[in-house]
Amino acid sequence: MARVCVFCGSSTGVNERYVDAARELGSALVHRGLGLVYGGVMTGLMGAIATTVMAEGGEVIGIIPKDMLSREIAKRDITDLRVVESMHQRKQMMSELSDAFVALPGGMGTFEELCEILTWAQLGIHDKPVGLINAAGYYEPLLALFDHAVTEGFIAPSHRMLLKSAAAPDELLDDFDL
Repeated sequence: MARVCVFCGSSTGVNERYVDAARELGSALVHRGLGLVYGGVMTGLMGAIATTVMAEGGEVIGIIPKDMLSREIAKRDITDLRVVESMHQRKQMMSELSDAFVALPGGMGTFEELCEILTWAQLGIHDKPVGLINAAGYYEPLLALFDHAVTEGFIAPSHRMLLKSAAAPDELLDDFDL
């Protein structure tokens, strides 16, 4: 089964459209026969997408560092919860288990994961599709920054094109061609 890794917030944010986007992405994954790989947390957008995928009969693999497990924030009612030693191991395992990567709205961790996986694509470490769901225009400032970096000569246009974006999950997944 092909799987999509989703990076997203452990909180829901202030706009309910973010939770809607997480649920829509979860449904879209299940309807396309795609599994979910994510951070293993039960709260926020992470919890919303995992709950949706499970409720609709899909596969969910959560990967969580053991120090987060001890805080009892892990979502245990999923297909497979894997406990790793560190955030670095978490990201490595997410990459190994996934055929594509999607970012929903989130904070520092989401930004860092998205940028790292884009860097890996730029360096040729993987050739998997990478995209984001620009729910309620959340990622407009980041997309503008990336475009500015191209204009200023810090990102090659071909590398900028590694990041796909769409307002709706189905539009992005269609672009992925999984």
